[in-house]
Parts: sequence; structure tokens; C-alpha cells
Amino acid sequence: MLVHSKTGRWAAWGLFGLLFLPLFALPLLVVVAASFATRWSGAFPSGATTANYASAVQGESLQALTTSLVTAVAASLLALAVGTWAAMAAGTLKKRGKRSLDALFMLPVAVPSVVVGLAVLVAFSRPPVLLNGTSSIVILAHTILVTAFAYQSVSAAIVRLDPAYEQAAASLGARPSYVLWRVKLPLLLPSLTAAAGLCFALSMGELSATMMLYPPDWMPLPVRIFTATDRGSLYGGSAVAVVLMAATLIVLLAVSRIRTKASYR
Repeated sequence: MLVHSKTGRWAAWGLFGLLFLPLFALPLLVVVAASFATRWSGAFPSGATTANYASAVQGESLQALTTSLVTAVAASLLALAVGTWAAMAAGTLKKRGKRSLDALFMLPVAVPSVVVGLAVLVAFSRPPVLLNGTSSIVILAHTILVTAFAYQSVSAAIVRLDPAYEQAAASLGARPSYVLWRVKLPLLLPSLTAAAGLCFALSMGELSATMMLYPPDWMPLPVRIFTATDRGSLYGGSAVAVVLMAATLIVLLAVSRIRTKASYR
């Protein structure tokens, strides 16, 4: 923290605690507490039990978790491939062309995700590309929503990349494809892993567009949480929400570990 006096540091940490706990930590802690409860007594949940988790890790909830993981991994890989390719292409364009490409990729973020879901539904509900009622339409919508973040992350990394490495490899006779795979992409690996983690987390929590598109046999976990709480199963839905948070955090920690190793290469 950019505070040099001891009193200032304590004051800054105190202010951070006052803002962080009520706004961020407390709501999550309430969800965790509700996942172990059977009723709500006063201001806090009560009736401790682990039965909520018994149903949260089996049956339809487990299937929904698997669906979310498959959707998030597929959307993240597709977004990373498209976003990286577009960011590299944007690096060769003039300022006006790069701005146009930036605006194109940021457009899905500038509008509500439910609008993106509706657009995908209208566009792919008739031949020649009929995806309505399939898992592919959900993966496509998630890919569209998260590609902007991959594009921006890789674009920022390319701007910071020292061109001397590529120039040195080219001066030694390396082909452009060799420079790309053995020089440029390894240097971008920390940013690529960070972008993949961000895309994965966003896809795991996406609800609005998914609600418009998912078929009955491809229900992601956020939809499962919404339907459970909508039917009044608050405590069961809280347990499923904790499972969703835990699964996302585990994958993000794994990605962070890969990114750390890539940074020291």
C-alpha cells in the first residue's frame, strides 16, 4: 500500500476492512452459512446440517456442474483462440483499423448479456445454421460474451511485448511460423493463462443469456441455482452455489499456478 506512516497504514487497512467485509465478504459468508442450514431464525440461518450438500454433489446438480465445466472450458478455449488471433491481427493494423476491431469485440460487453442471448437465438434458430435446442448454442453464446476479455488481455500484452525478440529470431533466419510458435506465444503465455482463467470464471457464472438458450438436457449450474431458489429451496440452492464457487476457485488456482510457472520461464 502506498502509505508510508504506520498510523496511515492502519487507517487504510481499517477503511479497507470496513468496505470489503460488508460489500464483498459478508454476502458470500451468508451464502455459505445458509448452505449448512435448514431454517432462518432471526438475522442468521440455523439448524445445522450437511444434507444440502448431499443433494448438491449428485444427481441433477452434479450433471449441471459437469455441464458448466464443459461449457466454460470449451468457451474459454474458443475465446482464447479467437481473441489471440484477433489481437495479433490488430497489432498489424493502423490506429483507425485497430479502433474498429476493438469496438467490434467490445460490443457484446457493451450490451446486456440477455441481448446477446436473444441475438444468438434469433440468428441460429433457422437453417442454414440451426443450433437452437443444442448444447452448441450455449457454448457459442458464452464464447461471444467472453471473447472480448481474452482479446483485451492479449492486446495489452502484445503492446508491452519487446519486438527485439522477434527481430532477433527473424534475423537468424527463423520463419514467421517458427517465430510465432517458439518466440511470441511463449512470451505471451502468462497473459494467455490469465485470459483463460478470466474467461472460465465469467462463463461459469453466466446466467442471463443461458436462461434464453439452454435445452433441457444441457442445464448449467447457475440455471440450476436459479430454479432451485425460485422454487423456494433457498438452502439447497445455497449449497449448489457454494459448490459452484469452489469448483471455479479450484480451476482458477490451477490456472494461476500455471501462470506463475510460465512467468518464470
